[in-house]
Amino acid sequence: MTSINREFLFQLLEVAAPSGLERRAADVWLQEAATFARTSEDHYGNAYAEIGPENGPAIALMGHLDEIGLIVSHVGDEGFLSVLPVGGWDPQVLVGQRLRVLAPDGDLIGVVGKKAIHVMEAEERTKASKIEDLWIDVGLGKEEVQARVPVGTYAVVEQGPLMVGTKIVGRALDNRVGAFIVLEALRALKDRALPYRVVAVGTSQEEIGVFGAQVSGYRLNPVAGVAVDVTHETGQPGVSEKKYGVAPFGSGANLTVGPMVSPVVLRQMTQAAREADIPFTLSAAGRYSGTDADALTLVRAGVPTAVVSIPNRYMHSPSEMVDERDVKACIDIIVAWIERLPGEVDFTRKG
Repeated sequence: MTSINREFLFQLLEVAAPSGLERRAADVWLQEAATFARTSEDHYGNAYAEIGPENGPAIALMGHLDEIGLIVSHVGDEGFLSVLPVGGWDPQVLVGQRLRVLAPDGDLIGVVGKKAIHVMEAEERTKASKIEDLWIDVGLGKEEVQARVPVGTYAVVEQGPLMVGTKIVGRALDNRVGAFIVLEALRALKDRALPYRVVAVGTSQEEIGVFGAQVSGYRLNPVAGVAVDVTHETGQPGVSEKKYGVAPFGSGANLTVGPMVSPVVLRQMTQAAREADIPFTLSAAGRYSGTDADALTLVRAGVPTAVVSIPNRYMHSPSEMVDERDVKACIDIIVAWIERLPGEVDFTRKG
């Protein structure tokens, strides 16, 4: 049976950490990292854990800590909160959800309000909801709401992780599971004699523009890197294998092939996976990957980077779903790659 550190992963998934307010997830991640690695953080919300020689060339393993959320844009006269999206929302997913409002003097629980179907006009019933037509109701009087919830207050969906059958379900698997994987890979390598300084990074603000990866990549100036994120699981209805590749649950780590991915790192990783008998699949990206790799690849003079992804159903919803077998494969493929890296590598693209 596949074994991962589920307790730690669930701790990461339980905390609220939207883009720009990753503090709670960073605290959980850093507390775990400090049990076996050197830790630090920067002003931008990135968290770092490292092993290996302190002055050695760095290899960066990135998984972002942030999740999509909402930010209060207006507090109405009746105490209803208008919001803007933080990251990419399908507004239909928000209708009827419970939210955790991260107010300065303590969290509030609220609900997403929308006109009931009974009071809609006929034409309204067929229209998709827009975020500007929704609101948050925290069940308090307008004076208290106006006093406690200033403009700029964040909110996330209030749904914790759970097991559904053999799958992990919850919000923020995109991409708290990636931040989990890079730290678990580091843990697996902690007793190895490595020529490299291997740095796991829980990055910030990926969901609004891979900004934390740019900041942390510049700080580390690594010789190579891996971005770990989620990809669309292709066993679900409506997800095209022709577009996204074949990546059903249980297929292992998904590796991106494309112009921004280092062919050298990708080749090393696939060879390591075959030697270690780790399952993996390949997916093509014609331009950028939509992950932290897009920033890391271009930082400073450029960083040879690979993308490792976990098949995920129902992305950007409160009920994202992943398979522990695939999570384990992503950890294993990173470990196998780093274990086999020689001290000197020419990452120049040839042929």
